[in-house]
Formats: sequence, C-alpha cells, structure tokens
Amino acid sequence: MNLLARYLAGQVLAASGFMLLALLVLFAFFDVVQELGNLRDGYGFGQATIVVLLNVPGHLYEILPVAALIGTLFALARLVGNSEYAVMRVSGLSNWRVAAYFGVIGVWLALLVLLLGEYVAPWSEQAAQRYKLSATRSVVAQQFRSGLWVKDGSTFINVREVMPDNTLRGIEIYGFDQEGRLDWIRGAEAATWRDDKTWQLQTVVETRFSADGIRASRSASLNWRSVLTPEILSVLLVAPEKMSARALWRYIVHLKANGQKASRYELALWSKFVSPFVIPIMMLIVMPFAIQSPRARGTSTKVFFGILAGLGFHLLSRLFGHLGLLNDWPAFVVSVLPLLIFLAIALAGIRWVDRR
Repeated sequence: MNLLARYLAGQVLAASGFMLLALLVLFAFFDVVQELGNLRDGYGFGQATIVVLLNVPGHLYEILPVAALIGTLFALARLVGNSEYAVMRVSGLSNWRVAAYFGVIGVWLALLVLLLGEYVAPWSEQAAQRYKLSATRSVVAQQFRSGLWVKDGSTFINVREVMPDNTLRGIEIYGFDQEGRLDWIRGAEAATWRDDKTWQLQTVVETRFSADGIRASRSASLNWRSVLTPEILSVLLVAPEKMSARALWRYIVHLKANGQKASRYELALWSKFVSPFVIPIMMLIVMPFAIQSPRARGTSTKVFFGILAGLGFHLLSRLFGHLGLLNDWPAFVVSVLPLLIFLAIALAGIRWVDRR
C-alpha cells in the first residue's frame, strides 16, 4: 500500500506540476501583454519584466488549486485508461483509501499555499506595485479628489498624496474636542516615516480655536505619532484578498477601533485560512469523474465535467462572499460553508461510484 500511495502521489503531483507550469506561463504572458501597454519613459521592457516576475508568486497562490484539480483529473483518467487503477483495486486498494491519500496530499499542498500566501505573495505583490509606481513616478493612491482620509480617534487625517517610499505629501490633521467641535488644524507639506515609529512633519502650520480667538503657529518640523503607519498604507497597494493575515488583522483592529465597518477585511482574513484547503476538496470532487470505467466516457469528457465542478465551487464561493457582505453574515460561516457543501458532494460522489 505504501508503494501504491507513493506511485499515486507521484503521478498526481507530476501532472499538477505540469499544469501549474503551463498556467503560470499563460498568466505571465497575459501580464506581459498588459504591461506592454503601459510602457513610457523610465518604464521600459526591462522594468515591465521585473514587475511580471514579481507577480508570479501571487499567480502561484491563486492557480495552484486549479492546477491540482486538472492534474488529479488527468493523472487518474490516465491510470483508469491504462487499466492501472483496476490493477490497484484488485490489489486491495479501495476508493476510500485513494480519497484518503488525496486528502493527505491536498492538505500538504494547502499548507504550502498557506505559507506562500502569508509570507511570499503579499511581499512580492507590494514590491511589484511599489517598483512600478516608482518607475512611472506615480502616487500610491488618491481615493477622493481631496486625497486620502483616515480616522484616528478624535482626529481626521487628510493626505493629498502617498508616494511609493511611504512619504506623505499635503497633510492636514483636524482635531475635535469631546463635544465634537473643531479644536485645531495642523497642516504640513510632507511627512517621512522615522525609525522611532513616528512621522516627521515638515513645514508645519498649526491653527488652534478657542474662546479667546484663533492662534496660529509655525515650525520647520514636528514629530507626529499616529495610527497611520506604513503597514496601514500598504492596504492601498494590495487588494484585501492578497494581503497577509497579519496585515489584515492589524487593519481590522484599526477599523474597529475607529468605529468603521470591517466586513470585507474579516471575510478576506477567514478566506486566507480557509481557501488553501480548497485543494484537497478539489482533488476529491474530481475523483468520481475520473475513476469511472473507461467505457463510461472519454478522458476529455471527464476533464470537462471535472472542471465544471471546480468552476461551480468557485462561483458558489464568490456568491456566498457577496451575499455575506450584503447581509452582514458572519465571515467564518461565509468562508467555511461552501467548503462543507462541496466536501459533502465529493464524499457522496465517491460513495456512489464505489457502490457501482
């Protein structure tokens, strides 16, 4: 049985690796085509190539479940077509034991994807965006015409421009008292992040309002400590689904501390832990299509229906995600429920094929 397990694992991993390489090349080609349309002075083909290479870990994180699905389909269909699977069954290998093997392989791949999505993909995604923004001399974000707005306790922060090196330009800070009245306004031309976890404001003008009147003061520089940190600003570079769990958690804490809605980021956080375990479910759900008799239908038909099953899982997960955001459903339930539904379908399909 150990020999058969190693043989099955080798066949499935080899087919999945081949599909992963093919899909990576395809996605990289699409990225190259997209970047060619953005070429300009200072951002040539060499810089575009670096951006495309930095995007590869993110694609690897996204397409590994699809590669595992198609690779498992091809490997099992080939074994069935060559009658190798029938010999394995005669040797005492049951469908449920094969499912257990696939489950173990899928969990190991899921852990690999989890580490990749936590430590490699977010860093490479941010590096690609920062490098591209720096090469094209662009700003990170301007969410409104007036710039970026952030709430920090009883103060509101307005930043006109966020640069790729985390430099802030055009900062205005509005402070309110306990009754909600405007207490002071602090403006600065720029701000740079320091090693002591503070911002250094440059060319600062502070205006204070009181019953005695309005008083203004100027200073060349001023230290400013705020909840607005480079980690918070990194949210502007990467979509929530591609952020690390640590960055998501910090941003969720920041939003809740300021009384803001964090449903999308909570869903992204739970999905970060749950999504990698799509891989073993994908491998199980295609088993009923692949292990049927070779006379039942051709390999291409099996692959087609297996991919449809995987696509159905993806669409159901997206549907639950959107419905969860619209109706404020618990993020954990929205993330886990599609997996449980398709796991039940996969086990029912294996049982049906096993009884035939």
